[in-house]
Amino acid sequence: MSKAFTKEADGEDDVERDRADAGVPEGFTNFITPGGLQRLNDELTHLWKVERPRLVETIAWAAANGDRSENGDYIYGKRKLREIDRRIRFLSRRLDIAVVVDNAGKDHDRVYFGATVTFLDESGKEQTVSIVGVDELDVARGRVSWVSPIATALLKASIGGVVTLRTPRGTEEIEIVDVRYEALP
Repeated sequence: MSKAFTKEADGEDDVERDRADAGVPEGFTNFITPGGLQRLNDELTHLWKVERPRLVETIAWAAANGDRSENGDYIYGKRKLREIDRRIRFLSRRLDIAVVVDNAGKDHDRVYFGATVTFLDESGKEQTVSIVGVDELDVARGRVSWVSPIATALLKASIGGVVTLRTPRGTEEIEIVDVRYEALP
């Protein structure tokens, strides 16, 4: 079927789809830390001012070479340009709905968004996670989304508290050892 006859979503549907795609539950706010907002802005700026212009220049050069049907530079360039444009639209929409929460330097005695929490699992192993927005998720760096099971269990708990972590593998009791609020780069 021709793409001309397919329905494209309007802007509001796109925002709701982006919320769902990125793990933000419907009806909830897309929280983000100042560091996360800066990273998204930096990526958007880089794509818009560096990557896209360079690619457009390559596509124009490839188009000037003649037959576009067998021109690999042209075909690949157009595909890559669509990917970059899609990412630019996604980042723009995500930034439009983001709500910055800056708890860095605050002295809360409970776990809230932006907290870095150290806890002991049932085996006595100490782990540290930082609770961040869904757009900042990075498990390798210990950054967990505020809607993840671990963050959901930790939220509003205090130092010395024991909370129940519910995961697909079962339940586990974890004890909170430390809560701090620092700037997350």
